[in-house]
Amino acid sequence: MTSESNTQPVIEAKNLDLTFQTNDGPVHALKDVNLAVDKGEFVSFIGPSGCGKTTFLRCVAALETPTGGTLTVNGMTPDEARRNRAYGYVFQAAGLYPWRTIAKNIKLPLEIMGYSAQEQEERVKNVLELVDLAGFGAKFPWQLSGGMQQRASIARALAFDADILLMDEPFGALDEIVRDHLNEQLLALWARTGKTIGFVTHSIPEAVYLSTKIVVMSPRPGRITDVIDSPLPKERPLDIRDTPEFIEVAHRVREGLRAGHGDDV
Repeated sequence: MTSESNTQPVIEAKNLDLTFQTNDGPVHALKDVNLAVDKGEFVSFIGPSGCGKTTFLRCVAALETPTGGTLTVNGMTPDEARRNRAYGYVFQAAGLYPWRTIAKNIKLPLEIMGYSAQEQEERVKNVLELVDLAGFGAKFPWQLSGGMQQRASIARALAFDADILLMDEPFGALDEIVRDHLNEQLLALWARTGKTIGFVTHSIPEAVYLSTKIVVMSPRPGRITDVIDSPLPKERPLDIRDTPEFIEVAHRVREGLRAGHGDDV
């Protein structure tokens, strides 16, 4: 890898705007968003409902088209990055097809991309091990718990080994105990793979626990009110949440959310 590619942000937004045209008039979803995400970072986006967190992720994934500013992914347009298979995307719901086994759900993008049958088998085996689901490939989604289904969804997004993993509130519907466990597993997965992760959440503790960088967003039109570089170590047991350092970062996130609401009054 060249030094130039190491210094270039993986995701870079400059003065990014997005306005949706609706029957009730224009809706300003994003306004003047400036952000750089470097290789290997774990970046969480947090803010109130409707603030543009998911919209920004969808712009990165070329699922929405900005109406102003610039956005690059690996130095390309989002659409070029999509065609180059730069990212995997994990949605809020696992979205597994009930008539396909877990292994066949994970194979689906590989089938579409034209990987050989042998390559598909190898990749499925590797990602099932990566998300601690080895031995569950022959099961159907309804035979797995909600947390296991989400891990299968993450495995599907990892199957073609994209450098970037985009995650839109993947654990939001799970109970707190399962969520804590998956947060630990996700950090371990990130440490093993070195992926660049963009993660949308409504949970302050989740954002602080997972991230190297926390992007705090305001109510619509979505703007960035604060970008917090985490001082926490890379190794993070769950009880780190009781430390003064963790509580201090969580307080700053909460203040950023409050300031964003104040701007809107």
